[in-house]
Amino acid sequence: MPYIWLLPAMNKNIVLASTSTLYEGTYLDYLLPTIRELYQGVTEIIFIPYARPGGISHDDYTARATDFFATAGITVRGLHTFDNPATAIRNAAGFFTGGGNTFLLVKQLHTLQLMTALKQAVESGKPYLGTSAGSNIGGVNMQTTNDMPIVYPPSFDTMGLIPFNINPHYQDPIPGTKHMGETRETRIHEFHSQNAIPVVGLREGSWIRVKGNRITLEGALTARIFEQGKTPYELKTGAIIPF
Repeated sequence: MPYIWLLPAMNKNIVLASTSTLYEGTYLDYLLPTIRELYQGVTEIIFIPYARPGGISHDDYTARATDFFATAGITVRGLHTFDNPATAIRNAAGFFTGGGNTFLLVKQLHTLQLMTALKQAVESGKPYLGTSAGSNIGGVNMQTTNDMPIVYPPSFDTMGLIPFNINPHYQDPIPGTKHMGETRETRIHEFHSQNAIPVVGLREGSWIRVKGNRITLEGALTARIFEQGKTPYELKTGAIIPF
């Protein structure tokens, strides 16, 4: 059967970026104009630090986000600092989930019973920024992540804010290299041998923008689109993602 998804008619305001930091760039700098537009009118957001890149502590990761968002005039509070994180999510004005390990992020959100609360808050129209692992959880499930399974989440299901999955940091084969390992494209074809969910290979420097029910590709580079049983193709930046 073809994969069918009915996107709810809600006032979504979402950015799902392939990465937080470009080569030779600084943390989130290339996204600053988009971030200003995304959080227009918002002065405080909640940062979800559970992915912990490189094993960094929640406090240190939150401090990194705090320093950047101060340049945009936005205060950051780490979700881990709240006694009742579900209530904090319901009361928040906006969210940012940083990159790191998607397995760890998804495990923590499910264990604390926060995945549904976060989904409902974002679908109500509260702005959401995800980078890398934080973008993975915007998809239907986390099964197209590049990360190692360092922990075992109770479910691979994520928020389903978009009707497809993302493969962040998507890389193309490099012609002429002597490498016998599998490419990202091979891995995504393996996913489609068992699943019908479309996958967007999102290259670093590009992001997915969701405004209401309109989903577009933004940024510097094209994306690679994968659908079960079809030949992959390139989608130009600025185009509507056709699912």
